[in-house]
Amino acid sequence: MKYVIMFTSTPAHDAAVAPEIAQDVYQRVYRWFEENAAAMADSGAELQPVDTATTLRHGTQGPVVVDGPFTEAREAVGGFSIIDVPDLDAAIAIVRTWPMLELEGTSVEIRPMVTDYSQFEQ
Repeated sequence: MKYVIMFTSTPAHDAAVAPEIAQDVYQRVYRWFEENAAAMADSGAELQPVDTATTLRHGTQGPVVVDGPFTEAREAVGGFSIIDVPDLDAAIAIVRTWPMLELEGTSVEIRPMVTDYSQFEQ
């Protein structure tokens, strides 16, 4: 089963991490991707900081472009990957080892992907 794993953190907490700790964690992140390469269906991407975001949202006259993120969340998605594993338990087992979970304000959302669109056909 394919899952998208979204890596989130709280920007204020990220800014408070000492540079030497951040460097150590990032080195372990690179190793984590190497160690879990067999489960990666798509390496995904690391995203630029949330202040670079542009959002389109509903407007009465059509879509409206908004500078910056529009979510009201304290956490920001910093990247994502797609994994292909037998089940949710296997996905959780992989994500439990995500090195950045040692840092306060960090989380990883695991969400199953829709891979069969036949249910939407008419």
